[in-house]
Amino acid sequence: MSSQTPSPGPVPASSGGERRKPRVAVVFGGRSSEHAISVVTAGAVLRAIDREKYDVLPIGITADGRWALTADEPERMAIANRELPSVERLAESSEGSVVLPVDPGNREVVYSEPGVVPKALGDVDVVFPMLHGPYGEDGTLQGLLELSGVPYVGAGVLASAVGMDKEYMKRVFVSFGLPVGPYEVIRPRAWEQEPSAARRRVVEFAEEHGWPLFVKPARAGSSIGISKVDDPADLDEAIEEARRHDPKVIVEALLRGREIECGVLEYEDGPRASVPAEIPPVSSHAFYDFEAKYIDSADGIVPAPLTEEQTRRVQELAVAAFEAASCEGLVRADFFLLDSGEFVINEINTMPGFTPISMYPRMWQESGVSYPELVDRLLQAALRRSTGLR
Repeated sequence: MSSQTPSPGPVPASSGGERRKPRVAVVFGGRSSEHAISVVTAGAVLRAIDREKYDVLPIGITADGRWALTADEPERMAIANRELPSVERLAESSEGSVVLPVDPGNREVVYSEPGVVPKALGDVDVVFPMLHGPYGEDGTLQGLLELSGVPYVGAGVLASAVGMDKEYMKRVFVSFGLPVGPYEVIRPRAWEQEPSAARRRVVEFAEEHGWPLFVKPARAGSSIGISKVDDPADLDEAIEEARRHDPKVIVEALLRGREIECGVLEYEDGPRASVPAEIPPVSSHAFYDFEAKYIDSADGIVPAPLTEEQTRRVQELAVAAFEAASCEGLVRADFFLLDSGEFVINEINTMPGFTPISMYPRMWQESGVSYPELVDRLLQAALRRSTGLR
């Protein structure tokens, strides 16, 4: 796919009337279990943003929810010696906080510390929310930005919430005629009040669809909290592990086939799909878990070795999933290509892993869109888009 130069978004004016560069707040970290991956992703974006074209304000959210002013030092935001980074280590102060005004007529960000006069950090024109998981990728941050009247990269409130909740994501896909695999849901009240009945339902599900099962937090990502369960004796432990990350649990049947991913990017004329990629089996791990993805850097194959017809089909399904969930900006759609030849959609990620070696940027690189250009396209799309119900 050939790349196109995006049309320029609106250029903001300063209080004196002269034109200035758009101000980008890169927001990362957060309260979810994917905090460290968000920091890594943000570091890559900070390295890629064209500083001749944009002013940049890095804002980290600590694990306990404080918005912190951080140094613009992306080299400190990588995984080093298997050690994960955090906002706490990057924050310029252990007590200072950044405040985004909830006022559509005022985009000025303020920094305050106890006993010190608050400091204005200037207006923000667009937010690049590099948060993964709850309290960032699930519509909560998007709702705050809608209230603030600040444009932002990526999906809106509804699409973000649907993309985070694996149960309702699948329900939306089914309603649009997209193929999904068998699943069972354990709701919080069911497990807390009648665990034996919930357990029995899962065992009956396994008897119908076979072992092993995958037990997952319904609203989490990066393969955190997921267990592969081969025997009923291990079911309770797997459910409790998933519940450490989310009180609602989803149980999925094993789908035998190849793991295929496809990126979707919003252009001015609508969403387009990248070349697909394949995630080969990881021999050193039971499945494609957190360590395989981020610590041991299990590699994917780009482009995936598919026929032209298979490539066309998975691209169609990826765009259809993007549209079904009312997404904007970007999505990575994950599929299984079953032994029968049918594609089944597993999930979408409305803010996928976004380092240069992550699958989403790699698929677009192979499609003719470089990493810096990808970042620029997303920022320009957000600047063109007005806030409001969407």
